[in-house]
Amino acid sequence: MPTLIVSDSSKQIELDLPNVESVDAWAYLTNPEFAERRNVKLFNLCESLKYQSTGYYVSLLAEARGHKPVPGVIALQDLKSPSMIRYVGDELNDLIQKSLAPLQSDQFELSVYFGANLAKRYDRLARHMFNMFQVPLLRFRFVKNKTWQIRRVKALGTGDIPESHREFVAAAAAKHFSRSSAIQNKRKRLRYDIAILHDPEEGENSPSDDAALKKFVKAAESVGLAAELITRDQSASLLEYDGLFIRQTTAVNHFTYRLARKAASEGLVVIDDPVSIARFTNKVFLAELLTRHKIPTPETLVVHRDNVHEIAARLDFPCVLKKPDSSFSQGVVKVTNQQELDQRLEEFLAESEMIVAQKFMPTTFDWRVGILDQRPIFACQYFMAPGHWQIIRQESNGRGRYGKSKTVPVELAPRKAIQMALKAANLIGDGLYGVDVKESDGQFILIELNDNPNINSGYEDEVLRDDLYRRIMESFLRRIEQAKAKTN
Repeated sequence: MPTLIVSDSSKQIELDLPNVESVDAWAYLTNPEFAERRNVKLFNLCESLKYQSTGYYVSLLAEARGHKPVPGVIALQDLKSPSMIRYVGDELNDLIQKSLAPLQSDQFELSVYFGANLAKRYDRLARHMFNMFQVPLLRFRFVKNKTWQIRRVKALGTGDIPESHREFVAAAAAKHFSRSSAIQNKRKRLRYDIAILHDPEEGENSPSDDAALKKFVKAAESVGLAAELITRDQSASLLEYDGLFIRQTTAVNHFTYRLARKAASEGLVVIDDPVSIARFTNKVFLAELLTRHKIPTPETLVVHRDNVHEIAARLDFPCVLKKPDSSFSQGVVKVTNQQELDQRLEEFLAESEMIVAQKFMPTTFDWRVGILDQRPIFACQYFMAPGHWQIIRQESNGRGRYGKSKTVPVELAPRKAIQMALKAANLIGDGLYGVDVKESDGQFILIELNDNPNINSGYEDEVLRDDLYRRIMESFLRRIEQAKAKTN
């Protein structure tokens, strides 16, 4: 993908690199030749990025032309948003405090040039700041009031770079573009590129194990997609891809959700999309949705401080309490008496104004139905962990003990379970979902809906094997082709 560096300053950054071209901003805006180019990645280094300035129009028209500007218009708005700055400060708080702890003063400015800083000790902080804001040249002002906080964020143009920094900036830019070029050269000449986001630190709680991730990469290639595994540290390269496949545990108050929003706003195909993440990861929303559409669930009560006295009377003991954003059985507890209930309520309601309580339904296994494009693609029996009432028994060391599983052909799974799972999942969208259904005395009860369901080698793929991964990649290819057709 050719790269344009657009600047309205006489002090442009000239780089002698293949497929990297420095362009005057006014020429980019007014010369029809640039409007006709396709598959362009653009770095906007204009002096001003304010609304309706030359720099603003460079990013705006780049988006209209189907180019991929950095920063995009949404990123420009983020720079002015106090809530966004607070969010970044909260998200990176531990790293900020650790990086700035040795400083003796109570103010500090950090210049971030293509994700790098002149001082090596700030490299990791600079890289994460670049990932969060996606602006090539940035300056952050930090103020210490007991703890370090971001007070101001400013996008820089090439004219804002001190003369003593220019050599470093050119080197940082060259390194950034060379790395991107090397990544592109590693990819075969396939039709489109997708990034598969994962977190190697998640271990057993990862939605896909290493073997499954490799199978996704291989399946992508078989349908004409170049897939690359990326981590959070590599998310600044997002605009180099046509799609994003999230294989890391998601949450709304987490960078996975923000990255999904960023990718979707830039026109990438995203699974799972930010709407699905926001809805699936909140059990209060799901309880209300399922009740409204009359989908059978265990007797459920959305709990707040005004109705806690109703739990024991309506649900009896034991019953189950769920935090709204729980995953992998964490934040889901069974209480057997009033004392346990009171203790857990105090803990859960301190974090969220609303939680979910359900009648306990003991079974030996749950059905997990995997759904993609509003069709079932796998059906598994997840058996309860040994000596436990859930399919995962979370240990004190953070590891989880899983029960056994058995995958069966979709057509051999109970028809009512499949139909119930489809009906519920289709209320959300057409992404990749996992629906848990209990079977008791011939009746089927919906327990959970999940975005980003587990797909592990030797488990969910036991029936379809490599074809399971291929079907998911084929869905990506269709979605990307449809998205490209709309913009061309």
